[in-house]
Amino acid sequence: MPKVFAKNLSNKQVMTTDGTEIGILDNIVMEVKTGKLEDLMVKPDIGLDTSKYVTDGQFLKIPFKAVRSIKDYIVVDKQIATSLE
Repeated sequence: MPKVFAKNLSNKQVMTTDGTEIGILDNIVMEVKTGKLEDLMVKPDIGLDTSKYVTDGQFLKIPFKAVRSIKDYIVVDKQIATSLE
């Protein structure tokens, strides 16, 4: 995946590989010691069934390993994104 600056990700729409829009990126969780990106914190779209997602307060917690593409949208693998921890 090519380099993308974090400031370019702010308020970017997140969708699954099947085209379902799930929300807007709010923040990214990073492991401080290693710099490894852990999770995307996504504010879900109104009406989205969040029961299949890990939530943290009002946000969906999407594992960064689910990210497949970052361009106009952040595309995440639906199976990984919906697998409950």
